[in-house]
Amino acid sequence: MELPEYEGEREAYSMHVGGESVESSSGERLAVTYPYTGEEWASVPDAVEEDVDAAVASARGCFESEEWQSLTATDRGELLYDLADVLRDHVDELGRLESLSNGKLYREMHGQAEGLPKWYRYYAGLADKVNGKTLPVEESRMFNFTLREPYGVVGAITPWNSPLNLLTYKLAPAIAAGNTVVAKPSEVTPVSAIRLAELASEAGWPDGAFNVVTGAGGTGAALSDHDDIDKVAFTGGTEVGRAIGRSAGDHVRPATLELGGKSANIVFPDADLDTAVTGAVKGIFAATGQTCVAGSRLLLHEDIHDEFVTRLVERTEDLTLGDPFDEETEMAPVATPDQCEKVASYVDVAREEGATVATGGERLSIGPCNQFYAPTILTDVTNDMRVAQEEIFGPVLSVIPFSDEDDALAIANDSEFGLAAGVWTTSLQRGVRMSRELEAGVVWVNTYRKSSFTTPFGGYKKSGVGREKGAEAIDEYLQTKSVWMETSGDVSDPFKL
Repeated sequence: MELPEYEGEREAYSMHVGGESVESSSGERLAVTYPYTGEEWASVPDAVEEDVDAAVASARGCFESEEWQSLTATDRGELLYDLADVLRDHVDELGRLESLSNGKLYREMHGQAEGLPKWYRYYAGLADKVNGKTLPVEESRMFNFTLREPYGVVGAITPWNSPLNLLTYKLAPAIAAGNTVVAKPSEVTPVSAIRLAELASEAGWPDGAFNVVTGAGGTGAALSDHDDIDKVAFTGGTEVGRAIGRSAGDHVRPATLELGGKSANIVFPDADLDTAVTGAVKGIFAATGQTCVAGSRLLLHEDIHDEFVTRLVERTEDLTLGDPFDEETEMAPVATPDQCEKVASYVDVAREEGATVATGGERLSIGPCNQFYAPTILTDVTNDMRVAQEEIFGPVLSVIPFSDEDDALAIANDSEFGLAAGVWTTSLQRGVRMSRELEAGVVWVNTYRKSSFTTPFGGYKKSGVGREKGAEAIDEYLQTKSVWMETSGDVSDPFKL
């Protein structure tokens, strides 16, 4: 599949604020580059603080408007249904915009775009299922009930690896709950978020309900630090997540943080090894390792270690690298030059620490832009090495042997992260035991990287705070009000206890 042709040098996109296309007040723009060729195929405004102010004011004005406040929960569900209908007609476009921006396989990005209508329909259906409670109290003359109410304006900051999916994790439940949203996508992949906001307006969403500002780290900081947002939702690296969490604490407002991972993929001797090898490959090399749930630590029982590594190396060396739009390609380039350099530097560190490169370990000259890193398998890794403890976010797999179930658990849980884990075994009992003992927000047994909008997702430890996806996600965008009512009619002494 060829890179689409565009008129002129670049396609210029604008931010979406208050239902309109707007430029940055600075007049500056950022280039959007296709990782496979290095071509600058689009540009977006580089927003400054006053642009963020305008977007937040737009969201606040919408939230407080009679139009928005008069919407019932069912009405908000209809907005989400309407967007789902519009999205069905733009799957090819959105998938292409995603691949052009982050360089991931078109079939993966197209698949994610194809699934978006289901996500919005799911939260549309949940919008009017949010209920308060009637609670018994110790005084018979008193009646108590709770209301579930939106926070107000949500600031959503998203990364470049799965832009629309990760934005939808926040946008759909936030709108279903009755909030309005200002989103700041990654400067690497801003275009699809802009198009999503335009399509929301096309679907009839009120002006200001969903706003998108574009820019780099300063723009994100202006949004997360803004005095007039009521909730922040972030997906990205742990260090930035810490900064956003500190800001949320300073402002005394809630934050949902989905952060890094160093997930253990654990294979026992009784596993179906062919299936487990495929699972290990998909766990780390799918998406070029650029996913927070990547199975970047492969824990192999010592009885199968050597055989498994041999099979794994053979399968890895058979992977087809190339053009993300080519249906035969199995692994695409690294998204940015800086990220590619980071991956290379970690492999250098691994060599210095005593790890052995079983395959890969080098940059590759493939295509017009030298932005590929060979799928890499490291053996002789111990769990205290940096490559086993720090998130690389690239196609680098650290193989660590273990002796028994307790040893596997000790190694897997010896990490500051706790986002995901995989277990490969034919023993139902072991699968249940491991699922209970692993310190991770998601555990897969005899599979890896499965996802659904119906199931909650989030991390333990420094992998994050809060949950996205599933019915639990709406709870992240609601606050609870307790209401007391006097029912006896006796108000002669309102101060009597």
